[in-house]
Amino acid sequence: MVKELATDVLVVGAGPAGSMTAKWAAKNGARVLMIEKRQEIGSPVRCGEGMSKDWLKEVGITPGRWINVEVEGARIFSPSEKILEINEKSAGNEVGYVVERDGFDKALAIDAANAGAEVLLKTAATQVLKEGGRIVGVRAKQFGEPFEIRAAVTIGADGFESQVGRWAGLPTNLALRDMDSCLQYRMTNVDCDVRYCDFYLGKVAPGGYVWVFPKEKGLANVGIGVQLSKIQGMAEARKYLDDWIAKHPAYAKGRTIDVVGGGVSISKPVTQAAADGIMLVGDAARMIDPLTGGGIANGCIAGKICGEVAAEAVHLRTPTKEFFQKYEKGWRARLEEKLYRNWLAKEKLCSLSDETFDKIVDALQGVHLEKLTVHNILKAVHAKYPDVTREFEEFL
Repeated sequence: MVKELATDVLVVGAGPAGSMTAKWAAKNGARVLMIEKRQEIGSPVRCGEGMSKDWLKEVGITPGRWINVEVEGARIFSPSEKILEINEKSAGNEVGYVVERDGFDKALAIDAANAGAEVLLKTAATQVLKEGGRIVGVRAKQFGEPFEIRAAVTIGADGFESQVGRWAGLPTNLALRDMDSCLQYRMTNVDCDVRYCDFYLGKVAPGGYVWVFPKEKGLANVGIGVQLSKIQGMAEARKYLDDWIAKHPAYAKGRTIDVVGGGVSISKPVTQAAADGIMLVGDAARMIDPLTGGGIANGCIAGKICGEVAAEAVHLRTPTKEFFQKYEKGWRARLEEKLYRNWLAKEKLCSLSDETFDKIVDALQGVHLEKLTVHNILKAVHAKYPDVTREFEEFL
């Protein structure tokens, strides 16, 4: 006989978006169960570990011991390595803090548990449960033992692969051009500047960039994201990264003490993130910024909205697609326009030559941008190199 659990809100996945959803659903009076297929929340790390900080207060996160470095801003290196310095407030979702991502994820899960959510580890969803076309929970396994979890509301927070979304029939397919293959080394004995997160553009990373995020003096995350449609596999991504390191003495002398790799979606957001009994949040709903690959802030912001709507649906006994439009409207109003515009910009940028990247960075030298948006950047570039911006007219 299959064991059965019951809860109001079931969250599948204990990443930042999942924990934030669980926390706010519990804070609003719902019984919440969050399951995580791994034995340890936040590990293994699959992240550059950089994030902005201005959104933390909005979702109720208190900065903690998981912060390694607070940086002043970012440096963007053109292919000829002309440098554009931008301050932290203008730099976007990847710049502000460099963190220990496993510690950050655990802190968010602790917040969720302290708010009343129950957490089960080593528990993998294996299928969704459906009744009359509505999602009513999942089948799961813990330590090889199958059981069912019944829930009024199921939340798919299971990353960009999102099996939950696929099982539920939500549109989560990805084209190769909408995925990056990423590889990162944690390197010691390097000469990194702890004041900046660094980004290197151009053919050193086709369709993406090389990053250096300082963890402390002499220690940094050095990684690469390459558009999957432009390479043959992870081995080629590694070659690009190794070639870049070999050409930069400050890092060529370093020693690698950790390696992580994985995929990142760089797509536009899903057209539908909810159906009867279910909502998707975070990477599962394609909330990663297509231009930067950063998803922590967006996932947490949407997670708060998702948790509040889930709890309200439980109280009103209306866990329907129609009621979940409150969630759809909420997260889309907050995030969708920027995500979509950055996806369009990503599509254009992936086709640019190194010469064009050099012109863009050159045009921005000495220009004060109040906010670093695609529109503001192109306006500044247009003033010096109008030929460069012709194919970007829709953004001006």
